[in-house]
Amino acid sequence: MKKNHFWLLAALLAGKGLLAQNTQQDSLKVQQLDEVVVSDSKFELKRENSGKTVIQITAKELERSQGKTVAEIINTKSGIEIAGSRGRDGDVLGVYARGGRGRQVLVIIDGVRVSDPSTFSQEYDLRLLSPTNIASIEIIKGAASTLYGTNAATAVINITTKRSSKKDISGSFSTSIGTNQTAEDQNYDLGNISNAVNVNGTLNKFNYTVDFSNRYKSGLSAAVTPDNEEDVFSHYSTNVRLGYQFSKDFEVSVYGNQTKFSNEYDASNADAPNLGKNEQERVGLSSSFTYGKGSLHLNTALTDYETNSKDTFGESVSEGSNWVLDLYNKFVFGEQWHTILGVNYIKDEAVFSEDVDFTIVDPYANVVYVSDFGLNLNAGLRLNNHSEYGNHVVYNVNPSYVFQTSNGYVKLLGSYATSYITPNLTQLFGAFGGNPDLEPEENRTIEGGLEFKVNDRLRLSTVYFDRNEKNAIGYDVNFRSINIADEIDANGVEVEAVWFPFDALTIDANYTFTERKGDNAIRIPKHKANVTLGYQLCEKTNVSLSYAYTGQRFDTDFVSFMDVELDSFSLVNLYLGHELISNKLNVFLAADNLLNEDFTEIIGFTTRGRNFRLGLNLNL
Repeated sequence: MKKNHFWLLAALLAGKGLLAQNTQQDSLKVQQLDEVVVSDSKFELKRENSGKTVIQITAKELERSQGKTVAEIINTKSGIEIAGSRGRDGDVLGVYARGGRGRQVLVIIDGVRVSDPSTFSQEYDLRLLSPTNIASIEIIKGAASTLYGTNAATAVINITTKRSSKKDISGSFSTSIGTNQTAEDQNYDLGNISNAVNVNGTLNKFNYTVDFSNRYKSGLSAAVTPDNEEDVFSHYSTNVRLGYQFSKDFEVSVYGNQTKFSNEYDASNADAPNLGKNEQERVGLSSSFTYGKGSLHLNTALTDYETNSKDTFGESVSEGSNWVLDLYNKFVFGEQWHTILGVNYIKDEAVFSEDVDFTIVDPYANVVYVSDFGLNLNAGLRLNNHSEYGNHVVYNVNPSYVFQTSNGYVKLLGSYATSYITPNLTQLFGAFGGNPDLEPEENRTIEGGLEFKVNDRLRLSTVYFDRNEKNAIGYDVNFRSINIADEIDANGVEVEAVWFPFDALTIDANYTFTERKGDNAIRIPKHKANVTLGYQLCEKTNVSLSYAYTGQRFDTDFVSFMDVELDSFSLVNLYLGHELISNKLNVFLAADNLLNEDFTEIIGFTTRGRNFRLGLNLNL
């Protein structure tokens, strides 16, 4: 498709929106800032009663990000850098929260920890996620192992998938198509296709949800090459959820997921297949029983992972599985004390030269006190019991105090929390350097901050964090896994602002300063900022303009094995959405990297230039 065709489509959509401005702007509702947060306590609490500044990614924001990956969406939030998210879809992603590494970020889907035990890092591969079946995302930063266990050291990404509607049957279909090109090669060929379909409903006490999605990306080379030989990425995901409401107090859901993606990549021998295939299969059960002022919850899932790679070095296959069970009881005493008692069970397995595994059994407790005079307290304790290294204790204390103002509040918050990261199966039992005597990595985080809700139109927050890592796992001179004596320190400041200057305009901004000491801190920008302006042109048309700044950072050049400082860069994105049929049909046009910035994200790997997407959402 030619370049001028895209600009013509943009003009037509914008024009239609402007012509519809005879609709009264007064009918547009001001978005309220009285959010309810869950992740930092597992209770639904008003934001002002939470001792954290939890980030919420709503269904509306996800809808306006159609065609983007989950990594791209999360990368716009404070305190988080996802290296590879601005490159070719299919590139390996590096998640760096608060100056940490990917193994220190925990991903939870519908209450269950997810991670691939067959990989070296054991972190969850965000490429497996499909944004089309996600209802919302909450991100809690800082040490959270008391509630969530291992790996919850710098951030927890808590994902909730879509649920059934109350109708007998309803459905949705979305599709988008666009370009996939570098800044230098603006050919405007269509190489970005994504589709999703969902059918759901409720029949008396029975509810169901079935969805399928796929995305296909071509036109880009994984590595920077003179000819930009394309490496194709394709992704397929299927989800089924069935639920039954036995009574108003007791419900059970079972679900299944299968996700596959294939990914071409570049290696030293261009004639080799250089193809990776990843597959994830999950079955799970969730249940809740409510009684009086309490409720009992069960979340459990069994997940199998398989990775098959064919490249210069031949064919390799890795297989792993984990079973996770989280059983906890919630109870409220006197409307002020919110308590949780639970036990978490994990069994990780992988196939190396032989089958290996470990188990974790962690009892934990957490209490939240919400006073009627402004004081709030969140505190917890977990006893980690690991089949290899024994016992380990983590805890958190998170007080906050709220001063009510005439139109909002001022909240002072602080936190002291510890967390842990278990050695993974490769480090414990791998054929190269395995050491069954390893101890867990330990993290300590101190936070202090302020949140000021001026009124229903403006909220400001700032948090200072100081984090210490010790007992990290590395190698000795014989390449055997060991706990390293050297410590890592990271500190920084996160600033966020949400402002509605008037009914039709939204401004969402954040800034992060991060400094990491103790190693080379590759791919962690010291300064990072994001600003999004959203404007409701009329009742049916909205537009948003976003600006993202990524500051200077270091990366390792594996040709010279030297650390190289990468230049800062700025990206501007544009989104235009229009409702053609009320509550039924929406169309959108998106332009990413509108100014066609040419930049380096990871040395040697391709980044995307100016690209366009055109799509629609149909609700039935």
